[in-house]
Amino acid sequence: MRRRRYVQAVGALGIVGAAGCLGGDDSRPNTGAAENTGTDASDAPGGDERDIVLATATTAYDTGLLDVLHEEFTARFDIRVKTLVQGTGAALRTAADGDADVVIAHAREAEDEFIRAGHGINRRDLMHNDFLVVGPESDPAGVGAVGNDPLAAVHAIAESESLFLSRGDDSGTHRREQSLWEHSEADPSGRWYQATGDGMGDTLRQASRRGAYTLVDRGTFSVFGDSISLVPFVEGPLGGGPERLRNDYGIIPTNPARHDVNYPLAMAYVGFMTGRTGQELIRSFGESTLFVPDALDEDPTFDQYRPASDRS
Repeated sequence: MRRRRYVQAVGALGIVGAAGCLGGDDSRPNTGAAENTGTDASDAPGGDERDIVLATATTAYDTGLLDVLHEEFTARFDIRVKTLVQGTGAALRTAADGDADVVIAHAREAEDEFIRAGHGINRRDLMHNDFLVVGPESDPAGVGAVGNDPLAAVHAIAESESLFLSRGDDSGTHRREQSLWEHSEADPSGRWYQATGDGMGDTLRQASRRGAYTLVDRGTFSVFGDSISLVPFVEGPLGGGPERLRNDYGIIPTNPARHDVNYPLAMAYVGFMTGRTGQELIRSFGESTLFVPDALDEDPTFDQYRPASDRS
């Protein structure tokens, strides 16, 4: 039961705090989201068999959305969710090591690799939002003059050698940023391009303090917007911009044939998150649209379940 020992070890430090997302404490702005204060595992039948471990991208956690979803899930099913908050790459590696029952990620290529290697099965589309290119209001790179074009935006930043902070952590956001540099044919190198190695919230704070540009998802930017001095220059499809900045989230149970995981409870969680109640909570979360639910589409995309290379 190596996974259980791993979770217990992390638990001694604090499940969320040890993940390094927002620092040593939960320093998100107050979003009004409820904390997940469900029944303690020791009081539930079977002890920690009533727990599941979720490894999740930081952007799904930073907004407070998961707090709301987990409170309702625990109230309905008496199952507590222990949340490991990591970048997408680290979350998938955690599950690949058998240390999480289910993963929420937002980098389809990495998700496909995880499934193709046999570590995950039964992937479902969960929700989407989009990415924004944000920076200081003074706009030293002149990004505001290039229109709603992310490739032109990052090219202008590189040409002017204006400070850009990358997460640099193999997260879904970092992978998308790398794709923008590649397709813009700009070279992200030099002292102006710096990696924080931190989650989205901390990277935003640093960019605000230092007058830097960065790439951020709409949900996290909305939550932190009032406490930072950055403005959006380029928006994705939710703001009328290009599909290139669409940000899709998937939910993937860990393969019980490969790892010692609690697959029945993981599938109960997936069913809740992709069912009517979970999807309505996603739709109604926030004062403006932060996430768009995707699981109850009247015309479902069946390619959501399998890696891209396996599609005909």
